Amino acid sequence: METLYSSCKSTFGLAAPCCTILESISDGVFTVDFEKRITFFNRAAELITGFNAEEAIGQYCFDIFRADICQAKCPIDAAIAGHPQISVHARIIDKSGEQKPVCINSALLKDPNGEILGGVETFRDLSEIERLRRELARSFTTEDIVGNHPKIREILSLLPDIAESDSPVLIEGPTGSGKELFARAIHNLSPRKDHPFIAVNCAALPETLLESELFGYSRGAFTGALKNKPGRFLLANKGTLFLDEIGTTSPAFQADLLRVLEEGELIPLGETKALKVDVRVVTATNVDLKKLVLEGRFREDLYYRLNVVKISLPPLRERKEDIPLLIDHFIQKFNLLKGRTIRGVAPDVLSYLMDYPFPGNIRELENVIQYAFIRCKSDFIAIEHLPPDLFENIYSRKDTFSGAESSRYPEEAERIRSLLNQYGGNRIETAKALGISRSTLWRKIKKYRLDV
Repeated sequence: METLYSSCKSTFGLAAPCCTILESISDGVFTVDFEKRITFFNRAAELITGFNAEEAIGQYCFDIFRADICQAKCPIDAAIAGHPQISVHARIIDKSGEQKPVCINSALLKDPNGEILGGVETFRDLSEIERLRRELARSFTTEDIVGNHPKIREILSLLPDIAESDSPVLIEGPTGSGKELFARAIHNLSPRKDHPFIAVNCAALPETLLESELFGYSRGAFTGALKNKPGRFLLANKGTLFLDEIGTTSPAFQADLLRVLEEGELIPLGETKALKVDVRVVTATNVDLKKLVLEGRFREDLYYRLNVVKISLPPLRERKEDIPLLIDHFIQKFNLLKGRTIRGVAPDVLSYLMDYPFPGNIRELENVIQYAFIRCKSDFIAIEHLPPDLFENIYSRKDTFSGAESSRYPEEAERIRSLLNQYGGNRIETAKALGISRSTLWRKIKKYRLDV
């Protein structure tokens, strides 16, 4: 830090407190001399680029900052030439080789007497903002899929090849496990990425409406058909059609779908002429389609037509190591959406969520964090900020616990009830008497459904 302070003083002609201010801001800041050698590099610059100040100072800025505009449109060159730059968007390559989007400003660097010493550049990491933008635009890539579970990493390693192949893909996984996220990632990695991605939830539409929605209809085809309407297949032409919950469809619809897949053409309702379509179909199911085939509820020929490439997503309870990563991801997301600065979850919250079975999978975890943002007014999400249903879901089922455990619950519950009555409902005093924290007491009150 002494080096930074002296560098700051010699570069800016300012005292160390000014350097302290530059060290405390979240934007990266570096200064250069006329040879473009770095003379100052703040903490945020270290965090964003991965290079520490000792490595950066004295080096050429383009060897450290490594932006894609360094050679052609250098903001420092523009500033020294009398054209300060504001909000220039670029991508840098950090020390680990990762690309990061940044927003750059540049200006002349002058001493207190107005003498030009070089240039100064500030930059802001836009990685999270870009991630949020993609999420809001539902334009996902593999970078948006969070997880270190071996199964997830294996799927991610194959995803570019799957996307390139243009073959039909069947994604199996429980509700809320992220099937549409993977489908959109496949589309956005494929040669079809510049064309539409159309998603249809087959379970949300009755059979007659599903057929007209997918294949379209002509004017007068039925009562209320006042004009021609292109179906989802035509809307997805040259792109990708994602059919979610394909296992809920009827045999009649399955026959029509099979014909479109085999012949590459469809006949809208009320028409006699077939229309050619070029669509990649990605389907998803939360049930075992092979079992439905054996039961005669799903066409075997359609199953094999759809099941060229199969992706099986594990439920969240089988990838517990990803829960902390997903919690951090959702906290960052809602911080950006809601303008908050929540830093994380309390240790007992993390412990509780790690033990929770998450029947609703990743979607349920996201909803839990979103609810907690409503209740939490501090830096960390505490146990009392979690949805009450979370405790009812796990503790209302008797088979959750073994017989040995369940036999001692009434005894503990009665002791808590007795102490609460003794202290007039004062939870602080009750927690002290029990030798537990207030958050633990609150959790037990919820667990035993004590009427306080």
